[in-house]
Amino acid sequence: QVQLVESGGGLVQPGGSLRLSCAASRSMGSFTDMGWFRQAPGKQRELVARITSGGAPAYADSVKGRFTISRDGATNTMYLQMNNLKLEDTAVYYCNIRRPGGWSDYWGQGTQVTVSS
Repeated sequence: QVQLVESGGGLVQPGGSLRLSCAASRSMGSFTDMGWFRQAPGKQRELVARITSGGAPAYADSVKGRFTISRDGATNTMYLQMNNLKLEDTAVYYCNIRRPGGWSDYWGQGTQVTVSS
């Protein structure tokens, strides 16, 4: 099973930017999508951005226009560029991979993003 490791989180002021990375332990093989999820304290995990194997992105309304998802197939790495961060973006961010059977049951440790003044 491919392991995904998230990094790049941190503390940032409102309006700031961060770039998250998701590194795969090996080639991911065939898949339908990769995605970034987040979970804030007391809330359910939500999908904020995904990218198809063909490179087509899709975003949750809450992050549209502020976040950009991308993927580098050569290095098996996915990114999430987050601009104009808001207080409500504070969460642990996770990456995952979806195959025809659905999103993987494996979740890494995630990376903490804290937006605070």
